[in-house]
Amino acid sequence: MDEEVALILRNSESQTETQNHTRDIHILSSAFLLIFLAYGAAQNLESTVNTGQDLGTISLGILYTSFAASSLFASLVVKGLGSKNALVLGTTGYWLFIAANLKPTWLTMVPASLYLGFTASVIWVAQGTYLTSSARFHANDCKLEEPNVIGSLNGEFWGVFATHQILGNLLSLALLNDGVEGETSNTTLLFLVFLCSMTIGTVLMCFLSKKGSRGEIVIPDSSDNFYSFLISKSKSLFTPLFDKRMLLLIPLIAYSGLQQAFVWAEFTKFIVKPTLGESGVGGAMAVYGAFNSLCSLFVGRLTSGLQSITWIVAAGASLQSIALITVLFPFSVTSGVMYPLIVAAILGIGDGVFNTQLNALLAMLFKHDMEGAFSHFKLWQSGAIAVVFFLSPYISMQTMVVIMLVSICISMFGFFILVLKVEAAFSTVA
Repeated sequence: MDEEVALILRNSESQTETQNHTRDIHILSSAFLLIFLAYGAAQNLESTVNTGQDLGTISLGILYTSFAASSLFASLVVKGLGSKNALVLGTTGYWLFIAANLKPTWLTMVPASLYLGFTASVIWVAQGTYLTSSARFHANDCKLEEPNVIGSLNGEFWGVFATHQILGNLLSLALLNDGVEGETSNTTLLFLVFLCSMTIGTVLMCFLSKKGSRGEIVIPDSSDNFYSFLISKSKSLFTPLFDKRMLLLIPLIAYSGLQQAFVWAEFTKFIVKPTLGESGVGGAMAVYGAFNSLCSLFVGRLTSGLQSITWIVAAGASLQSIALITVLFPFSVTSGVMYPLIVAAILGIGDGVFNTQLNALLAMLFKHDMEGAFSHFKLWQSGAIAVVFFLSPYISMQTMVVIMLVSICISMFGFFILVLKVEAAFSTVA
């Protein structure tokens, strides 16, 4: 009888632990939604609300430059604090950035942007690490195929996350109303609502369970061991740069940043606004977010390994290429209200593809150094975003589109070489 009771208790504990992994992904997804519905909408408004001396655009450029530089060391922070604590720390920068927008000056926005760049690198490395760890533990507990679980949970996270573009932009549209972008009271009210949303998201992040008991790195106590730990982990920051797989992925990672920044800085300004007006920007971005979300959920379910990732990425890249080519033609601005909405939908689908598949691919290829892999992912992605924000005032939209088309050709060439090399290595081992 005692053995039966013990067996029942062990099974109950195992079931609870298994359920906690999926529960943690639900919490993680919801917390990111609450935080980024505020930040995403605020980012879209920066170039129109903070227009004096290009404060909004320059702040975003500073932010993503800090993001890129901090990504080199974010993995050390995540390994030292643990992924859960790093996630909570990461939320503080977003909160401070929104608070700075209540009184936007150079003295408030620049420090807030620099700090957000650091915390953004931490939260995104922690997100990739936490989600992948949860997926692996869940696959192990439930005796499931690891690639399927990683793809499915990535699909859930990015699907929920992408809806921030819908909710945040509709909230901006409702509170700011049409034609009152310069109204201080409405802008202040909007950013106060954003602060409330971020506060709830931060509190929700505290309810995540820690993964330390099942393999998370613990920093040694003694000073000698601590310094040895720092040296070894610092070396690991640069190890991916000597890995051919990462080198072949970098162009595609950089392109994923270019296409995001293109939507934020160029598409809304030169395609949406001339056709739909300023009030239509929120609607177009809501369409972008809706298709991004649906695509993430759908392709996440289809992800089962390298072959499925290859087909999905190729399809997403092809769709975005077609949309970008149409932007080069003069009819793109005078073709009616449906054109920018259709292009927004296609760009959203492409972003959903790159978000889910690149994260799943990194989790599969770099099992032994997830933090380092996700650090380099955010380094190259945020670096590309910063370049777009700094170049945007000085080059035409057509030039930017040509750069993106060349980039997607180079990145897909490198991606296909990577696929062939990985398949060849797998065949050799088999």
